[in-house]
Amino acid sequence: MKGLTVPHRLKALIGVAATALTLTTALSGTASAAPSHSSNYPKFTYEGKYPENTPCSGSYSLIHRTSANVNGRTITLKYFYAGGCGSFARIENAPQGCYAWLDRTSYVPSGNPTSWDWVRESVDSGINYAYTQVGNNLNGRVSRAALVCGSTVHARTAWY
Repeated sequence: MKGLTVPHRLKALIGVAATALTLTTALSGTASAAPSHSSNYPKFTYEGKYPENTPCSGSYSLIHRTSANVNGRTITLKYFYAGGCGSFARIENAPQGCYAWLDRTSYVPSGNPTSWDWVRESVDSGINYAYTQVGNNLNGRVSRAALVCGSTVHARTAWY
């Protein structure tokens, strides 16, 4: 800032400070997407909680993994399960407008339930993944995961 007059130095410092504040604000954002769900969710134990907030934290097993190509981008869908708590869905490498989705229902021998409850989580700005709250698929209930972008289901697991 050598050679600048006091007003010019002040303007330069204000410009530097404004740039730093803008960068700090942009980089310090936190995930803010809220889950959405059907009217009958959460109903059972651990539903409405994220996997890390259950007694099964750290013990969920990857049961199913698949991927789908959406507009030239390979998005991964993962389905996790822990016998004491239930299951959750996670998507990775996904743009905004995509959702990790978990359906939960009672077991139906035909495999085609007529109704089920669900929870979903959208991809937040600045990140490329999302995961759902837990669905309790214990005691005769089953669940499945889905990758949904917009209103299109791009990948889905079997009922588990």
